[in-house]
Amino acid sequence: MASADMCPDNENGARATTDEPAAATAAAGRFPQPHGTGDASRWVQRWSHLVAPGGAVLDVASGAGRHARWFASRGHPVTALDRDAAALAAMADDPRITTRIADLENAPWPLPGLASVTPSTASSAQEHDTVKGQKDAETKFAAVIVTNYLHRPLFPQLLAALAPGGVLIYETFAQGNERVGKPSNPAFLLAPGELLDVVRPALRVIAFQDGFLAQPRPAYIQRICAIREAEQLTDPTGDSLPRCYELAG
Repeated sequence: MASADMCPDNENGARATTDEPAAATAAAGRFPQPHGTGDASRWVQRWSHLVAPGGAVLDVASGAGRHARWFASRGHPVTALDRDAAALAAMADDPRITTRIADLENAPWPLPGLASVTPSTASSAQEHDTVKGQKDAETKFAAVIVTNYLHRPLFPQLLAALAPGGVLIYETFAQGNERVGKPSNPAFLLAPGELLDVVRPALRVIAFQDGFLAQPRPAYIQRICAIREAEQLTDPTGDSLPRCYELAG
């Protein structure tokens, strides 16, 4: 029978890549490679079908925008938040993506009043909008996407950003990752079951995993897909109808 102590660590030869591009990346608990490049996360791809067609998507700590592009290519307007101006500039060619430079750790939550911000009024050195797509006066989204990033004080804002029926897809590193690579700071590693505690009871959990992945590099990962349910459906007699969330594969 497999057990947790069978997972490899650095001393056992399963050495993870550690050439992080900047100290800021390590400090934010991000994946040790250029953030936001490559294909969309399999977890994000797996649950994207639950997002309402054409619904606005918020990509938090988007980096260069692998998930922003994934959703934009499927007809969703996307707002991408990150503090890295150069990374956000990589999305300038996609008219469905609105980019916003924002210091998510040291500045207020950047989205209230987003609809009133235009390129001519955005002058802050820390926050600047490239307004090209979705402008949501209430800053509510059909999906909030967070991968390879953890800043616990943002949890309330992430949940509040979900519209009724909105989907939270979250995936990042968990305790145990210090054995195989970066991040290793406990502040950036989720405790067992932590995402469950964060979303309940506000959201309905559709899927949750908490364990070890050997590929694409050894990592301890926790991930969740959860939904802010809309008003209860009823049949013509007034009886409640169960909601149907199609499970992936």
